[in-house]
Amino acid sequence: MSVSCGVECVLVVGCLRWAWKRCTYIGNDDSATWPEATYEEFEPVPRICRTILAVYEPNLHNPKFPPPGGYRLNPDWVIKRVTYEQTCGHAPPYLIYCDHEHQEIVLAIRGLNLLNESDYKVLLDNRLGKQMFDGGYVHHGLLKSAIWVLNNESETLKKLWIDNGRCYKMIFAGHSLGSGVVSLLTIIVVNHKDRLGGIPRNLVRCYAVAPARCMSLNLAVKYADVIHSVILQDDFLPRTATPLEDIFKSIFCLPCLIFLICLRDTFIPEGRKLRDPRRLYAPGRMYHIVERKFCRCGRYPPDVRTAIPVDGRFEHIVLSCNATSDHGIIWIEKESEKAFARLKEASAETTT
Repeated sequence: MSVSCGVECVLVVGCLRWAWKRCTYIGNDDSATWPEATYEEFEPVPRICRTILAVYEPNLHNPKFPPPGGYRLNPDWVIKRVTYEQTCGHAPPYLIYCDHEHQEIVLAIRGLNLLNESDYKVLLDNRLGKQMFDGGYVHHGLLKSAIWVLNNESETLKKLWIDNGRCYKMIFAGHSLGSGVVSLLTIIVVNHKDRLGGIPRNLVRCYAVAPARCMSLNLAVKYADVIHSVILQDDFLPRTATPLEDIFKSIFCLPCLIFLICLRDTFIPEGRKLRDPRRLYAPGRMYHIVERKFCRCGRYPPDVRTAIPVDGRFEHIVLSCNATSDHGIIWIEKESEKAFARLKEASAETTT
């Protein structure tokens, strides 16, 4: 009897310890030791977020849902807009924008549409270790989508870059599902420069906003100089190591799925996770926007921290009521704008 009581006590204490660790773990912990981003490196992020938002607008001359302050884009500089009907389900809608003010050619892809079957087909076209690429592993469906976009738009992008003096930056930007497509598209472009007229690596940039886990750790680190992931506080998707198809099969029971992932990840050693070369991660250098703190109410002026992590690359789901709202591009654009203003003010004070 006493032995069974002892076992029960140990089990209860263990469960309480696990519950305490999971409930007190917050998004702030993922980047607590990272240095703060600089004003110069974070400057394009709010602008890129607005460009991604512009993909949702059918008419930028008369926008229906502009963010605060507007899109700040010149509608006449939109080169091409592609809808679901034109992609035939191979990729989400996107637009090509030639930003002469900042000397950038931007290809921006929207995020997952929960009402569109073709987006689910892209996500479901994968299994762990199915697709090897460039010495690592990538998501098969997202890679096929990236190849389709490049095959259809390479001549347009190549002509734009050459016509503008071969000096404009080539920016690939995407949110959620689109982030995975542009991340893999960037890797292809960097390794096949001739597809875009021989553009050098230092002129290619990718901004994966609320990124999906789409490539193995060796590729995520290898291309950290050209791929930048932007994550808002507690966003669930960059932290969800389970295959993407399982997430969206269970999208309507997401809290249950997140709880089970937390339980599983708690008992899997960190070293075992890192040793699996097939495990997919969020790509590139990470920019983490942090605006909430443990046991404090409300939002604070956001900090932006950056690093190229290997150990602890957003490995743990955060049990937070903001885990899904922080994934929204509208909130990311709003908080990145606040963070940019704060960095700009700090930079001006330092200069003075």
